[in-house]
Amino acid sequence: MRIFRRRSRAADRGTPARLRGEARESSGTAPVGPVNGYAVLETVAALPVSTWRYLWEPEGVRHLGPMAQDWHAAFGFNQDDTTIPVVDGLGVALVCIQALNRRVEELTAEVDRLREAAGVNTSGAV
Repeated sequence: MRIFRRRSRAADRGTPARLRGEARESSGTAPVGPVNGYAVLETVAALPVSTWRYLWEPEGVRHLGPMAQDWHAAFGFNQDDTTIPVVDGLGVALVCIQALNRRVEELTAEVDRLREAAGVNTSGAV
């Protein structure tokens, strides 16, 4: 797995976002389809995550995350299985946050219904 780091923001001036791995505005993209947040969340939950280091790094250095091959097998976003594009990682994280938020809202509504059915006073509840 390779992750590219920027050395200087000044060096990026004039470089198109597509070459920096950043998200782009909608007029420069072609929509492919909707996303099922719960399915993405389940995929992330099953994704193996480990600590690792690049072979060229000192022994004490550790990174945390999935292997690019596992990421590619799970999502198939990238054309190769040696890198995880930052924009894909951010997109998956955002979809998972949205799915978790929807789940919290659903469970909160269910708890409120159950409390109401049980006659529990929740006026002082936070």
